[in-house]
Amino acid sequence: MQTYFNIAQIIVLETRPQFLLLSVVLAFLGTAVAWYEGFFNLGYAFLAFLGILLNHIAVNTLNDYFDEKSGIDRNTVRTPFSGGSGVIQAKMMPVRHVLWLGLIAFGLSVPIGIYFILVKGLILLPLLLVAALCVLLYTPLLTHIGWPEWAPGVGLGLLPVLGAYFVQTGNYAAVAVIAAVPPGILVHNLLFLNEFPDESADRKAGRRTLPITIGKDRSAWLYSALTVTVYLWLIGSVALGEMPYPALLGLFTLPFAIKAIRGSFQHRDMVKLVPAQAANVMVVLLTQFLMGIGYIVARIIQV
Repeated sequence: MQTYFNIAQIIVLETRPQFLLLSVVLAFLGTAVAWYEGFFNLGYAFLAFLGILLNHIAVNTLNDYFDEKSGIDRNTVRTPFSGGSGVIQAKMMPVRHVLWLGLIAFGLSVPIGIYFILVKGLILLPLLLVAALCVLLYTPLLTHIGWPEWAPGVGLGLLPVLGAYFVQTGNYAAVAVIAAVPPGILVHNLLFLNEFPDESADRKAGRRTLPITIGKDRSAWLYSALTVTVYLWLIGSVALGEMPYPALLGLFTLPFAIKAIRGSFQHRDMVKLVPAQAANVMVVLLTQFLMGIGYIVARIIQV
């Protein structure tokens, strides 16, 4: 029994559970927007969350596999937010088992996607295909062709919110697209800032992440501009009547954003950068969560 428990612990560690809360808030936000529009099915909400979670696990574990094969995770400076899970390097799990874990997680998500296509319509298929390509091609291909951060932003940010909304409503609507833009930017930035400590190891492996292609100093400016854009998007969308005003609850994460922005400009000092990465994670998770709460509140008070 202890052996099985240890194996389970290792598997959970390999999935990088500290990041899997992202799947929760993505599914929550998309479902909250649908609920605001008058649609809610608990079973569909759970299946959507499970599909997002399985794909998130897949991309995390496949990233570990390919980073080990390329040698990146043996050379990078590991932080709580970057540098991989460390499971392979600690010899807790064979490399091939990490690969299989990722493929199995992805494979388990496929029947969920097929089910929703059958009950909600074929127009869900393009969304699922793009999301699948982002998951499967991110590490082995997209990280080598320049600006790979868009793939997580789309595949683990924008599209999951749209998907969670679609499975409730059976359609794509402007209200969902507008709500999905901040998650797209935020998840883009989650990977973006976490790439700063990996710049040297990524460069040796032939990657072309933004910190490599434009440099860390310019990357700090771009990261900051994108972060500010999220808050301007919220304010502008509410001002134009495209979001209910309780969605402005997302603005309460601004102090974390300021800390993350300041830390991005101090990227040469890991003592300053690691807290900035932590603040960035809080921005990503809490902004989306508070937006979702805002949509729920808006439905309750009918605004």
